[in-house]
Amino acid sequence: MKPRSIVFDLFGDYVRYRGGSARLRTLSTLMGCFDVGESTVRVVLSRLRKEGWFDARRDGRESVYSLNPRSLRLLDEGRARIFDRVRNDWDRTWHMVIYSVPETDRAVRERIRKELAWLGYGPLAPSTYICPHDRVQQVLEKFADDPVVQLDTLRCQSRGLPVDRDMAARCWDLDQLNEDYRQLLRTYRVRLPSYRAGHLSPREALIERMRLTSDYRRFPFRDPDLPLELLPGGWVGRETHEMFLEAHDLLGPPAETFYDEVAGLSTPAA
Repeated sequence: MKPRSIVFDLFGDYVRYRGGSARLRTLSTLMGCFDVGESTVRVVLSRLRKEGWFDARRDGRESVYSLNPRSLRLLDEGRARIFDRVRNDWDRTWHMVIYSVPETDRAVRERIRKELAWLGYGPLAPSTYICPHDRVQQVLEKFADDPVVQLDTLRCQSRGLPVDRDMAARCWDLDQLNEDYRQLLRTYRVRLPSYRAGHLSPREALIERMRLTSDYRRFPFRDPDLPLELLPGGWVGRETHEMFLEAHDLLGPPAETFYDEVAGLSTPAA
């Protein structure tokens, strides 16, 4: 788990629901659970602030870091891709994006590819990406202020379902993705009884929940959340998603208790 990712996960799962701000002392203690030293925490938070992801202010002798519109937007997008799944019937319509960027702007091309993958698009051909879900507006908004990016968007259908399946297999490595889902399922499914029984301490629950989120977060970049008719036999992606949601919910209350204790938000016993 990289320190930057830990910071965003802490803000995404805990801080944003507790006023949107956290003291440096609180973040240092929590990141210490993952063997991240205080000096590293300071450097990471300082860089993230300079990059515009967080606002910072002084409260006495302490620094307080707060979410801003940019970071909230990032967290909202991330949560939607990680936690939500499309369950509507598919109308067999593909949504296509064709992009054009000058050869000198390689960094921009790479950013387009990453953004399209995050939104569930797969590469059908060079500079041509398709998605079974209508997320064109999100793509257009992402690059609305980038003058070097030219985007053409189309709605289209193939000659039939066999062609659709072949296109899906060409755009995404579904067999390897399914195997990786199986591995994640094997890793965490055996731990569910312990989560349900409440065997983990609040500190252990927060660590486990953070690791679970970190392990699962990589999949939305690779999984376009395809309709059932496009998925290979023996697909376990949806089962893994349900397992993730259950585990995340089970670990939530004790993990939040630990966060509140560290942040000084716990209500003293009467």
